[in-house]
Amino acid sequence: MQIQGEMIIGGKAVRGEGGTLHALAAATGEKLEPVFGGATHADVDSACTLAGNAFDSYRGLPDESRAAFLEEIARQIVELGAALTERAHAETGLPLARLDGERTRTVNQLNLFAKVLRAGRWHGAIVDTAQPERKPLPHPDLRLRHIGLGPVAVFGASNFPLAFSVAGGDTASALAAGCPVVVKAHSAHLGTSELVARAIAVAARNTQMPEGVFSLLIGEGNWLGEALVGHPEIQAVGFTGSRHGGLALQRIAQARSVPIPVYAEMSSINPMVILPAALAARGEQIARGYVDSVVVGAGQFCTNPGIVLALEGDALDSFCSVASGALKAKAATTMLTSGIHRAYCDGIDRLRRSPRVTQLAEGQAASGPFDAVARLLRVDARTFLAEADLAAEVFGPSSLIVACRDFDELRTVLRRIEGQLTVTVHLDDGDRAMGGTLMPTLERKAGRVLFNGYPTGVEVAYAMVHGGPFPATSDSRTTSVGATSIERFLRPVCYQDVPDALLPEVLRAANPLGVERLVNGTPVR
Repeated sequence: MQIQGEMIIGGKAVRGEGGTLHALAAATGEKLEPVFGGATHADVDSACTLAGNAFDSYRGLPDESRAAFLEEIARQIVELGAALTERAHAETGLPLARLDGERTRTVNQLNLFAKVLRAGRWHGAIVDTAQPERKPLPHPDLRLRHIGLGPVAVFGASNFPLAFSVAGGDTASALAAGCPVVVKAHSAHLGTSELVARAIAVAARNTQMPEGVFSLLIGEGNWLGEALVGHPEIQAVGFTGSRHGGLALQRIAQARSVPIPVYAEMSSINPMVILPAALAARGEQIARGYVDSVVVGAGQFCTNPGIVLALEGDALDSFCSVASGALKAKAATTMLTSGIHRAYCDGIDRLRRSPRVTQLAEGQAASGPFDAVARLLRVDARTFLAEADLAAEVFGPSSLIVACRDFDELRTVLRRIEGQLTVTVHLDDGDRAMGGTLMPTLERKAGRVLFNGYPTGVEVAYAMVHGGPFPATSDSRTTSVGATSIERFLRPVCYQDVPDALLPEVLRAANPLGVERLVNGTPVR
């Protein structure tokens, strides 16, 4: 499968006439072939209109048909072979081994949602049968199920060119929910996006999906995203990126004549708390694991542990010494784009401008123009609480150790920070009372609370939550990873006294799909 510099609109390859674009090599900034044609407003309208036209026929397909479509997408992505990972490596600078793993994750996500569809629980079927003899008024027959919201706009993420991009979690969960998808390709990996989009188009043809079930748009500037979110056929948005970008899309979505939800993953510094007994007993081990977590993927994980909270003293000093030694040995690594590299350097400069912030260590020197040098810094909790800029995300391989005078001050820092994707606690038996005291705060601040581990690495599973209170996400009730992420793109519909023959199959008296339903308050299959 060749990269032609084309978009995919309704299953057809289209050469855009809205200007030209080049993908860039992450390591050097050099232009990569071929030249891409950018979208026009007419292309946006065409993709969104086709998605709107496809919605009812696509959501009306049997669960098995949509499951087979998702599995065929997964198969076609595997069939792309080395061409996909080699192009992604050139465009992002990410190691081939990492990209092989990310492709596996992408495939696993698609297959997971195929299983979700076949299990049928996503329907959320509830039946309250009629009670015509009830006094003083009869009880009507009420039945509930969930249906897709409508066409979904998905924005490819910069840091995961496969798993959070064209066929990533947002696309997989929206397609599973019965929603056609229109993707805006990330400008940093245009070739990667085209390859995956072509794979989806092949899968759609092979499984006889309706035209318009998927489209890929390419373009520079903010206008394309604004036009996509503002189009009346689009009914929801999936976004992973900066706080600035997510809030901009949310404002557009809310300003529409018919507002729509924006599910945006935006900003998180993912505090890691090390309680005293664990720090004294395992400080060296924790320090080495922490540094590995900080620098993995050039620190470009949304779950990167951006701050550490611990009580000041000899144990923390020893931890800082070991962490500093480990970090100094870490090689500089290429960042995804020149813009991300520039923002990382600016973030480090902002931290170092505070007179009470001390740089403890830096990694090995850069060898390329967009290499990130790892940084480890330290500050006292009073300064951290007084200077709001110290709590801002620095996207890259850096972390700030916050030394607290006592447990009360540590708890105050946790209470003051913004919403997070994750909060991590390291504790031993002697810390359990402190850990229990912190739990209510941890639950309020993060979507995922983990103990004695490291936050980088998000398992694709039924119980996973990759979300959290603002600004980690725009809607803390949802997750962008895991089986329950399908719920973002569903809404409930109640059917009152509808004749059995007109009911959707999942709600008919005979339950022909054989799914578990809640009947008069009792689970019944």
